[in-house]
Amino acid sequence: MRSLVEGVEIDGRHWIGGARVGSAESFKSISPIDEQPIADVSAGGEAEVDAAVNAAHKAFQTWRRTSPAERAAYLHKIADLVEARVEQLAVVETRDNGSLLRSHRRGVMPRVAMNFRFFADWLLQLDHPDFDVRGHRNHISYDPSGVAGIITPWNAPLMLGTWRIAPALAAGCTVVYKPPEWAPLTASLLADITAEAGLPAGVFNVVQGLGRNAGAALTRHPKIRRLSFTGSVPTARTIAAAAAPNLVPLSFELGGKSPFIVFADSDFDLAVSTAIGQYDNAGQVCLAGSRILVEESIRAKFQEAFLEKAKNIKQGDPRDEIFDIGPQISRPHFERVAGFVERAKASGLKPLIGGGPNTDLGGLYFRPTLFADPAHDAEILREEVFGPVLCLQSFKDEAQAIAMANDTEYGLAAVVMTGDEKRAERVTREVNAGLVWNNCFFVRDLRQAFGGNGKSGIGREGGTWSFDFYCDVKNAVFAPHGWRK
Repeated sequence: MRSLVEGVEIDGRHWIGGARVGSAESFKSISPIDEQPIADVSAGGEAEVDAAVNAAHKAFQTWRRTSPAERAAYLHKIADLVEARVEQLAVVETRDNGSLLRSHRRGVMPRVAMNFRFFADWLLQLDHPDFDVRGHRNHISYDPSGVAGIITPWNAPLMLGTWRIAPALAAGCTVVYKPPEWAPLTASLLADITAEAGLPAGVFNVVQGLGRNAGAALTRHPKIRRLSFTGSVPTARTIAAAAAPNLVPLSFELGGKSPFIVFADSDFDLAVSTAIGQYDNAGQVCLAGSRILVEESIRAKFQEAFLEKAKNIKQGDPRDEIFDIGPQISRPHFERVAGFVERAKASGLKPLIGGGPNTDLGGLYFRPTLFADPAHDAEILREEVFGPVLCLQSFKDEAQAIAMANDTEYGLAAVVMTGDEKRAERVTREVNAGLVWNNCFFVRDLRQAFGGNGKSGIGREGGTWSFDFYCDVKNAVFAPHGWRK
């Protein structure tokens, strides 16, 4: 089951126990660029997941005892091979998920390699100094927990997948990865890369398929010891219920409805250009500040400048570097985004820009859309659309800005634009979010703690926080007496 995608050969079978394994059923990966099938992919279920988990469980007995230095060497080799294949990975993922090729080339795929390098290096410096308790030496160690099940979304599948896969492998866990059915192809290429790097059979496994089949089987498997999921709140609830009987620790990165707060004393041009950036990846970014809150005194000026700048957004085939945003990922998702917009218009809201499909392009291309001043309880203001749809509101003062920012069940991120450093610190303290950017957006480092509050998730990842999750942290106490000479 091999397909040629943008000149790159893809093996559509699963990767289980160091070998390619097919299934009785398959599905086609459909490119959002033109809604054409581009590859045949094996569709796994209970049997394939069970085989992969058992292979991972068997490999874990050896992998857990592999020294940190050896594990780190494997991860660096994988990073080397990713860097050698950046162009292949970039063109395949662009064709598969419709994100910009220029972004994949310059940022996303280099970040994939960085994921492996960072956690390889962090593993070698991971340490907790011994401490004394009444003459007894206490020693903290990070013991790998077992088989990790990892499920990630389609908006940046390889980068978001390896953000979890790399620390799990570094920690000494083995992995069963269920890539997104709407963009599964680079996961197959990653399997090839791990094989070329010499990673022992069973340490890394890929089972493709639908969430209701492969995903469900993975989340309830009794040998899974960690589950990491990035996606929607409803799916997270289902996963939590499936994992509960086995008491499996969970890491969830879920939705967002983040505030983008603009104070009158901010750098105006920077605020406008950063706000336009919230349309990145056709709005399919969980961190996007989709609720733009602007101080009343500059509201009219900001709105005019935003609309003028939005006219210059170029939408089209993401393989062409002249374009700024591409299509929505799939027909069902396109209809979901359109449904939000149509219901908002039916309620009386009139879009200031956009408000529907890009009829010049057809297909899955939805125009960047902005609504102004929706009602407090409006669906378009309260629910994550995950498309190029923003809402603009105004506030009178700092207290109201904070209250409006926190008027959501989500708590993933926030952006604060202000020229007053003390105000930035005050607002940052008060805003309910796992991550707050001040006068910037998307500045990220793997040392940072990342995760959301409320419906935006459970747990934190990055740096030592990732090892805290994928390991069982052990404390050993050594008495000063009783040792035989």
